[in-house]
Amino acid sequence: MTTSADTHCPYCALQCAMTLKSPAALTPAVQPGSDPVPAQPVLEVSGRDFPTNRGGLCRKGWTSASLLSHPGRVTEPMLKGSDGVHRPVSWDDALKLITAAVKETRSRYGADAVGVFGGGGLTNEKAYMLGKFARLALGTSRIDYNGRFCMSSAAAAGMRAFGVDRGLPFPLEDLDNASTILMLGSNVAETMPPFVQHLQGVRDAGGLIVVDPRRSATAAFTSDGGGLHLQPLPGTDLALLLGLSHVVIHEGLADTDFIQARTSGFDALVRSVNAFWPERVQSLTGVPADLIRETARRLAHGAAQGGSYILTGRGVEQHVDGTDTATAAINLSLLLGLPGSARSGYGTLTGQGNGQGGREHGQKADQLPGYRKITDPAARAHVAKVWGVPESLIPGPGLPAVQLLKSLGQPDGVRCLFVHASNIAVASPDANAVIAGLRSLDFLVVCDFFVSETAAEADLILPVLQWAEEEGTLTNLEGRVLRRRRALQPPAGARSELWIMARLAEALDAPSTYSEDPETVFEELRLASAGGLADYSGIDYAMLDRGEAAYWPYPVGSSGTPRLFLDGFAHADGKAVMTPVAPRRRRTPAANPARDNTASGAKTMTLITGRLLEHYQSGSQTRRVSELLESQPEAKLQIHPAAAASMGITDGAFVSVANERGEVLCRAELSTAIRPETVFLPFHFPELESANRLTEAATDPISGMPEFKFNKVWVRAAANGLQHSVLQTSEAS
Repeated sequence: MTTSADTHCPYCALQCAMTLKSPAALTPAVQPGSDPVPAQPVLEVSGRDFPTNRGGLCRKGWTSASLLSHPGRVTEPMLKGSDGVHRPVSWDDALKLITAAVKETRSRYGADAVGVFGGGGLTNEKAYMLGKFARLALGTSRIDYNGRFCMSSAAAAGMRAFGVDRGLPFPLEDLDNASTILMLGSNVAETMPPFVQHLQGVRDAGGLIVVDPRRSATAAFTSDGGGLHLQPLPGTDLALLLGLSHVVIHEGLADTDFIQARTSGFDALVRSVNAFWPERVQSLTGVPADLIRETARRLAHGAAQGGSYILTGRGVEQHVDGTDTATAAINLSLLLGLPGSARSGYGTLTGQGNGQGGREHGQKADQLPGYRKITDPAARAHVAKVWGVPESLIPGPGLPAVQLLKSLGQPDGVRCLFVHASNIAVASPDANAVIAGLRSLDFLVVCDFFVSETAAEADLILPVLQWAEEEGTLTNLEGRVLRRRRALQPPAGARSELWIMARLAEALDAPSTYSEDPETVFEELRLASAGGLADYSGIDYAMLDRGEAAYWPYPVGSSGTPRLFLDGFAHADGKAVMTPVAPRRRRTPAANPARDNTASGAKTMTLITGRLLEHYQSGSQTRRVSELLESQPEAKLQIHPAAAASMGITDGAFVSVANERGEVLCRAELSTAIRPETVFLPFHFPELESANRLTEAATDPISGMPEFKFNKVWVRAAANGLQHSVLQTSEAS
């Protein structure tokens, strides 16, 4: 008999709805000690009608079920031997090893020598429990997660301006009726293809404006009268936004009634943008002054006539000034009166599947459940009461991700690390240094369902459940809480991370309770979040199973909040705050005489990184899907033909891309879609093709976001020997 389960895609934050069909009846999850279950056939995936995707899926979604029966699946705990080879061990032995390592580390170095690195792909239940487990069972403050690499700058800017951070403070369907949309640093046509359905109306109106140094697939939608493409120099988005605000103010396009009634800080903002007239901004960004004026006028006209939206993505946020850049976008939206309107708005596009919920309930170094500040006495008291522990047992703030990773193996740093739902060996900035840090640890535990590049470094790999094998909830890019439903039995040896944390907490004599049942954990999460900014207390599994829309904040007795800010902002006075910001001088790396000279044929260029349509995040999953890998089997350096010609680089030839942190060897892809002084690398590939060998671990001082999108590199044609080496490595992998 064929059965089915309605659930959501395991990849991006669009969380496209899908139905999974199986020829086997749904059965209870495998419990410890139960008999092995025969392998299940691959599930059939079909799109399901839902507001975000309307039945559509991207290539990744259509092929997502193929990983459930992948032969590379880890199905037993694997312990690394002295020869570097991982071999199976029992769960009892694995848990004993971890318990001993934690106790030894705490005894020798203190509780903060134990660290936890989480991920935006964890369900709300697992993200919540991971924060609790780290702080109470392990007793450490050293917990952060890969969302620090994704949403942290936008989150910090949202908190500063609005007093709350929710990616889209309105339903995605609101975009359908917009007459103007300014999209900065986001390539949704490749990163979340079903999203583009919501851009059709604005394209028909000629009002799509895309800001991107590349003529990306999304930027190409502006052709044939669809809108405008602004192609600034990398790292100059902040100046561009200040120039747009200058035009809005000095041409009388601002919504003065809105500014007076619902904002503060206007006078200081005016002074801060006075120096950014369009002609000066043109000299800084390369964007023509007339395009800057036209963009500002279109946004103002759209706000007055049919609705305008400003949307930001990682391209403008993954910088050392990412918080200020996102703030400048918010300032522009406030000048135009967009936030809090029923037909206009500002939002930022969350990337990871549970990037929104994953940052709300305790994975971040400085937060407790419900988006509470860990330094707030009232927040600490509330959560301590829910957990049934003295407030003094909850540690203070820890280290944001980059600092946490820099501390690995250091005398006063983390010596024992747990990694969940993250492939930090590929996804982190300055990846070579991160890998060295992982290798210097006393003990590394990685929870994964494949031997990712990070898991390969682990002392112990713990096999965990995949998305279709578990129950739980996630929160999509709109702040809507969704149900994940199990459609398949997991392998007999795999365990839920909730089960793992419950068993370890018991072994460590941890205070409080740790359930392995997702619904029980969610009920506790509801209590812990009650009264917080991200209040889930009015949401339960029953209402989600009925298909009710649940947008947080959703206090008990309410009907949720699909649209934030209609009545006021989350600051005490109900007003949004305009904060003046300004560009800062960027560090210029010293010349490398071995590469950066005419004799070697190298040329200094600016590297930006990003995603491909076929792959997701570090590629640990999508590189294992044959259809996706065949389409994009390797990293390629996108480079302008004029720049390539000046270095003797031909299309498909091997190139060296290097800086003081490392070197990447890959093929060149010549394209006029990129600026001549800029090169682009996707970040989905490991080892010699790993773009994050080159990215800098410098961070935004407010958000802790690393500098992914502006890195100086030396580009040159690779020597024949290097080409041969790369080819051999590619074939071997």
